[in-house]
Amino acid sequence: MTGGPEQAILVVHVRGLDGMCAGCRAWWSRLAPYPCWQVDWATSRQARASVARFLEGVR
Repeated sequence: MTGGPEQAILVVHVRGLDGMCAGCRAWWSRLAPYPCWQVDWATSRQARASVARFLEGVR
């Protein structure tokens, strides 16, 4: 999957030097361990999309 909200989240929400999510700190001034729930959501959406594309090719 290219573009979309998932890619935007994955670009910003990266591991900081202290192991915390840099995106959560920058956007919400909040300390959250990496991977935060936004990264979990974005990666699961990307995985679902690639599985759906694969299954459509199998049918």
